[in-house]
Amino acid sequence: MTITTATTTGQHEDTTDRRSAIALAPGTLAGVKRAYSTRRVDLDRAVAARFDLAPSNGDLVLARVGEIGQHQRIELPSGRRAPMREGEQVIVAFSNRYAPDQFEAVVPDDLGPTSLVAGGGIAGRVVAQHAMMLDATELLPIGLLADAEGRILNVADGALGETASHLRPPVIAVVGAAMNSGKTTTVAKLVQGLAAAGERVGAIKVTGTGSGGDVWSFADHGAHVAYDFTDFGWATTAEIGVEAVAEILRRGVAQLTADGCTVIAIEVADGVFQRETGELVEHPAFAEHVDAVLFAATDALCGIAGIAWLEARGHAPLAVSGLLTASPLAARELAGQTATPIWGNDTLTDAAHAAAVLGTARELRDR
Repeated sequence: MTITTATTTGQHEDTTDRRSAIALAPGTLAGVKRAYSTRRVDLDRAVAARFDLAPSNGDLVLARVGEIGQHQRIELPSGRRAPMREGEQVIVAFSNRYAPDQFEAVVPDDLGPTSLVAGGGIAGRVVAQHAMMLDATELLPIGLLADAEGRILNVADGALGETASHLRPPVIAVVGAAMNSGKTTTVAKLVQGLAAAGERVGAIKVTGTGSGGDVWSFADHGAHVAYDFTDFGWATTAEIGVEAVAEILRRGVAQLTADGCTVIAIEVADGVFQRETGELVEHPAFAEHVDAVLFAATDALCGIAGIAWLEARGHAPLAVSGLLTASPLAARELAGQTATPIWGNDTLTDAAHAAAVLGTARELRDR
């Protein structure tokens, strides 16, 4: 019997029979812990677990938990981080990961034992890991989830649809020096200030690794609507290419505009030297859809480097923020080297200041 399987990279034909798959009776997956990364995919479509194909980026896999390592919990669609037990089944998505403080991982070329490389539900083969990390938790794939036609379920299946283009509101993006430089906090505090000023704030994380923490932080700080790249069909954005990332940016801004937001705040993950991040900032779509930029720095030296890097690409930052602002001394060091303002959390959350930032972004949009 011939089965045609759709993937994010196209279609390929498989000529095996149903003995290469495990049938899933109705309700089989009801008690299985599914990860945040898979939350938008309709699991009612899954009727089999196929073990005859190599995984593709975004494919959903039913796996058994092996030896517990770095990640002892799995993030559910609700946000709860549920403990995992050796031998229990979970549903996660295959994807790449780029996290200098944790794991570098790629989609494997077979369904042999693999690793849980992110608690939000990312399976991959570890290429490198930070010295402070334990070995990754082991996953033993049972099979790729497939529908009645044999097509593999993929994160892309749950992507939000296209929305019509309208005049967008002002857009403010936050980029940073590195992972954990304070980008999410900067966006969240900016959202808080803009919401306090009476705005309907939309927020989106356009790159990174699938996990709900940042999106919920945006919502908790007053965002009217918050999304991330998983809402647009990707479990992670590592190695997907700049055109795909630019499309996430374009569609995200269009969706938040359609949602009635009066201002949009964007987080671009990792640091500007990460490939997709750097190439996105240099892409025409960034200039088209982003009006103002903030830079999250960890210290004074990277603040200076970040300002120069952005200025060289035509995106001089309105201000430097991020982890650096937790240290008055570090902020003073930076202030002695640049005229670029430095905004801490108290400044970002101030309604009057946020209104002024919005005004600047609007002027830049309309110039």
